[in-house]
Amino acid sequence: MTLNELNQLDPQTAATCLQQCCVSEAWVQGMLQARPFSNEAALFAEASRIWAGLEKSDYLQAFEGHPKIGDVSSLRAKYANTKALAAGEQSSVDSAKEATLKALAEGNRQYEARFGYIFIVCATGKSAEEMLALLTERLANDPETEIHLAAEEQNKITRIRLEKLLQN
Repeated sequence: MTLNELNQLDPQTAATCLQQCCVSEAWVQGMLQARPFSNEAALFAEASRIWAGLEKSDYLQAFEGHPKIGDVSSLRAKYANTKALAAGEQSSVDSAKEATLKALAEGNRQYEARFGYIFIVCATGKSAEEMLALLTERLANDPETEIHLAAEEQNKITRIRLEKLLQN
C-alpha cells in the first residue's frame, strides 16, 4: 500500500489497516483525524506524537494486541488481526533453545504478575537470549518507569508495522 492509498481509504478500511499497526482505539482515531499525511516522515512523526499524548489505559489496550514473548501459538490464534505485520517480529524465538523459551515464559508470568500486562519489547533483531536479558533487567523497574519503557517499545513496534504496511 502506498501512502497516497492509505490517505484515500474510507475511514473504516483505514482504521482496519491502522489497527494492524497498533490496536489502541485512541491512537487509531487520532491517526484517522490526522489524515492526509503529506509524506512518510509526517506519518511517522504524527504516529509518535499521537502515541505520546495517550493515557495509560490506551497503552494497556495497545499492549493487548501482542502475543507473550515466547508464546508463538498465541500469535497465530488470539492476535490474527496483527498476524501479517507481526510475522517475523519473534522469529528469533522460533529457533531458541527450549530452556530459553521456558525462561521467557516464566519471566513473562512474573512480569505480568508484577505490572499487570505482558512484557512489551521491540523484538525485531533481538535474539531470544537478548530478550530474556531485557526482561530480567526490566523486572526490577518500578511500575511508573516500566509503563514508560513499555510504551517506548510499543512506539518502536508501531513504527516498524507502519513501515511494513506501506511496503505491502
